[in-house]
Amino acid sequence: MKRGKLRVLLGAAPGVGKTYEMLEEGRRLQDAGVDVVIAVVETHGRAATAALTVGLPLIPRRRIEHRGVALDEMDLEAVLARAPRVALVDELAHTNVGGSRNDKRWQDVEELRDAGIDVITTVNVQHIESLGDVVEQITGIAQRETVPDAVVRSADPIELVDLAPPSLRDRLAAGLVYPAERIDAALSNYFRLGNLTALRELALLWLADEVDSALKDYRAEHGIRGTWQARERVVVALTGGPEGETLIRRGARIVDRSAGGELLAVHVSGQDGLRTADPAALADQRALVESLGGTYHQVIGDDIPAALVEFARSVNASQLVVGVSRRGRLAAALTGPGIGATVIRESGDIDVHVVTHAAAGGRFALPRIAGGALSVRRRVLGFVVALTGGPLLTWLLVALRSPESITSDVLAYQLLVVVVALVGGLWPAVFAAVMSGVTLDFFFVAPLFTVTISDPLHAWALVLYVVIALLVSVIVDQAAKGTRAARRATAEAELLAAVAGSVLRGDGSIPALVSRAREAFGMSGARLVATDGAVLAADGEPVRDDRHLRVPVSDRAVLELHGGELGGSERRLLDVVVAQLAASLEQVDLQQSARTATVLAETDRVRSALLSAASHDLRRPLAAAVAALGGLRAAGPALSEADRAELLDTAGESLDALTTLVTDLLDVSRIEAGALAVALRPVDAADVVLAAVDELALGPGDVELALDEDLPPIVADPVLLQRVVVNVLANAHRHAPAGSAVRIATSALGGRAQIRVIDHGPGIPVERHADVFAPFQRLGDADNTTGLGLGLALSKGFTEGMQGTLTPEQTPGGGLTMVVELPVAAPPARRGERIDA
Repeated sequence: MKRGKLRVLLGAAPGVGKTYEMLEEGRRLQDAGVDVVIAVVETHGRAATAALTVGLPLIPRRRIEHRGVALDEMDLEAVLARAPRVALVDELAHTNVGGSRNDKRWQDVEELRDAGIDVITTVNVQHIESLGDVVEQITGIAQRETVPDAVVRSADPIELVDLAPPSLRDRLAAGLVYPAERIDAALSNYFRLGNLTALRELALLWLADEVDSALKDYRAEHGIRGTWQARERVVVALTGGPEGETLIRRGARIVDRSAGGELLAVHVSGQDGLRTADPAALADQRALVESLGGTYHQVIGDDIPAALVEFARSVNASQLVVGVSRRGRLAAALTGPGIGATVIRESGDIDVHVVTHAAAGGRFALPRIAGGALSVRRRVLGFVVALTGGPLLTWLLVALRSPESITSDVLAYQLLVVVVALVGGLWPAVFAAVMSGVTLDFFFVAPLFTVTISDPLHAWALVLYVVIALLVSVIVDQAAKGTRAARRATAEAELLAAVAGSVLRGDGSIPALVSRAREAFGMSGARLVATDGAVLAADGEPVRDDRHLRVPVSDRAVLELHGGELGGSERRLLDVVVAQLAASLEQVDLQQSARTATVLAETDRVRSALLSAASHDLRRPLAAAVAALGGLRAAGPALSEADRAELLDTAGESLDALTTLVTDLLDVSRIEAGALAVALRPVDAADVVLAAVDELALGPGDVELALDEDLPPIVADPVLLQRVVVNVLANAHRHAPAGSAVRIATSALGGRAQIRVIDHGPGIPVERHADVFAPFQRLGDADNTTGLGLGLALSKGFTEGMQGTLTPEQTPGGGLTMVVELPVAAPPARRGERIDA
């Protein structure tokens, strides 16, 4: 019997529409004449989902008694007996009730498939077994119900049912996912925007890996060797040398520039296992690759370029990173093109990055002009060409000698002199000219085998050889000087451009300038030292005190260099670097002054607001108290008891208001000055909430409490926290519609606790949420005839002083929700609450 197919509808979170899509597909298949039944479906009270079940054959559930409770489960035996063509099975990760035929629903699905029944099912990404730890890090909830990856991967196909996180939150707020009593808790915990975004990315990446695996299988089955660059996959070639870290980091930067990219590092070892490599370096590089999220691979092959290209093609790589050869030019000339050149030639449609590194000859340095135009190496090579080319040429010409060949012999030796001059310059050319003249006279001019110049023309020929050598060598020397000057000019221009641009890069320009100066002038160490001895920036080896160059940068710093001497032109460039360092130091001073000025301006703004508040808002209660006491004093005994009591009440209320205003002013002053005293300790959030409700004298009709009994103690200052809750609750009560209660809910998630104060008043536009915390403004949140507009500003300052946050959110259906979030005193106990699809 042919095994049934599995079709999985994968979602990032509950409520994205998996069950709805499954039922719609069932109806489409039924309309096409396919025998479809509903084996089990969970509507969770959603009317639109339930409506789709109408008209589809439904297998009644089996009732199972478990610990005195009757529960319904999918009737596997009934579905097998019915033997439909397609069965719709919701919630693949579901755990069956004890006493069922199988422990897990996915095991039921496997039995249906073994019976030849096709299955369409649903699962959320958090239930995939391999992703459990990642999901717990994101949501703070450990998933007990999981499905093995192999079961999900066996599906054909896996389809993603996707919904943007803001749209899912809108559906939840509208009551289309959970009932009303669960909406607030869901929005503030599992269905937070960050959680949903991370879960959506996780689902997309997991599905992308599955698609990539299917693509590999397809290409293998059809013998396709060309790369299909569906995603950025970068392969880094490692030799075990010191350049490996540089190549890995370059590859990682390439991967980071593309979403969903993949980093692979590969080392090719010989079939005999004897290829030179540093095992310790490879181990370090492997650890680095894995820390950057990549994978390490090792392949066997004697032909390194072929092995690298073959591996890159096998993993469908889009880019290949190799290092510049560590061989010198002579070695490269003798042994042919290196690995990099061969890889480039054979890579085909794979992009190859050849990365320079320290082992390839060091970093940028200014070319030296002092000394001969040609290097010692070239001069030595010129002598080598003369000493080897002369005897070889003599042997060849002697073997072919004839009376008529003297002219060609002379021209051959002249060519040798020119070649030596081009290679080694003046002195090798003069040496070659003298030796070739003597050789011509000894072997080719009569009398043979004697060094005798009997004819003045022979002496003149020798002079011509030397002159030709001098002229050619002078031209070569001038060309070399011009080339070196051009190279140095280019390097100087590059240095000056880098130095000029460094000042524009802000605070990081000073270390960059010091590093650039050390590299450019070929120094082993450099540092910028303040006049008080503090090291502002350093690069390279530590500067020794016995021998180094000190260059004043400004009246507050000195640049120290060691490891070599500087010529006149280099001193000129150093002056440019020093000037730019001085400008950078001045820029840092200006930035610090600007920051200080900003703080002073903010302090001045608060001070001005305090004075304005003191002159305006304090005047009313003070004037009322003075008037009441003046009335008492003026009326004397003639005042009735009722009038006396009224005046005393007025004075008392005014003084109480004055005390509150002064306390708020002192509190906001302490917050602005960073002198707020906070005594943190474990606190029961419920006690603080109840104390705040009692302080405001609010009754059951004013406040609805939804306090989590399992909430662990939170870390807070109980006095400050009560002030926060009182301020927030008073605002919410003031703006709640008549007859509407303010809801206070507490919950915990991932080591943080939340106190949510929810009203259904007019609310505040999202773009104005940050403005409600500004001191001395009301934004419609308070009566404009009373108060200083400090309530929420104080509340935010108090909360942040307790290492917490106070944030506003839109209340579903209208209104404002203020969320006080604080750390819990101990990690909350894991509660593996099931989250239904």
